[in-house]
Amino acid sequence: MQQLSRSARRAILVVHVVVSVGWLGLTLGLLALGIAASTAGGGGADAASELAAAAYRSMKIFIDWLIIPLALLTLISGLVLSLGTPWGLARHRWVVTKFWLTLGAVTATVLALRTQIGAAAGAVVAGRPVPPETDLVVAPAVALALYVFLTAISVLKPWGPTARGRRLREERARRPERAGRAAVR
Repeated sequence: MQQLSRSARRAILVVHVVVSVGWLGLTLGLLALGIAASTAGGGGADAASELAAAAYRSMKIFIDWLIIPLALLTLISGLVLSLGTPWGLARHRWVVTKFWLTLGAVTATVLALRTQIGAAAGAVVAGRPVPPETDLVVAPAVALALYVFLTAISVLKPWGPTARGRRLREERARRPERAGRAAVR
């Protein structure tokens, strides 16, 4: 991919940071709703059950309308940034790590978390108790920890270049030598 212009890179970087932090914040909201629902109770017609039902319905709105689009935009904007800047997708370990963890998180969000939330919301809409195997506190807590880790490696950029990154850096360092030798001859 061709290198992005400075203004395009900055615009995509802003989009990437906004959607990534939005994904993190909404996951914190899912965690809060999951805690509220699990501590409120799930069956019966009392106020606690109504709170749990409202929390599960809210989680469904979060996951369908907000989190899935932000997760996909995070992945896409990160790919564009890595491919359109000198960081590259496979030149630095932190970029490779971030890509694979983000891809895994997006997949888990779309396939597993969305399914769990949909089952819980469907159960409360139908007036059934939420199945006990639906744990909507642990999944957002683990996801939140992952997103904080991804944010940290984005800021700190640890671990250095990959083997491919070292090879490209060495090739780039040798190029001026060759050009200088050709000019002398």
